Amino acid sequence: MKSAIPNPPLDAATISANVSTGFQVATKDGKPARMAIVDDDGNIVVAGPDVAWAAWCVCVEVQENFWQGQGHLVVHSSPPGETKSAKKAA
Repeated sequence: MKSAIPNPPLDAATISANVSTGFQVATKDGKPARMAIVDDDGNIVVAGPDVAWAAWCVCVEVQENFWQGQGHLVVHSSPPGETKSAKKAA
């Protein structure tokens, strides 16, 4: 891990990744786990494979932008401030 990037120890879980499968998470004893987004009150906003893939896509896109010299060092999974809402009827 690069020394400029924080790498806090996770006491109860592990996170790994590779190019073809994205992020993989597990408990310390090896049981499969899920990634989640948790708000400041401790409520799980969303959890599961979509969270892991959204995080992976943002990670990959920001790295590709950096390599291409585009200067886009911040990438969002959706427009900043916009929350995904239910589909509206036409």
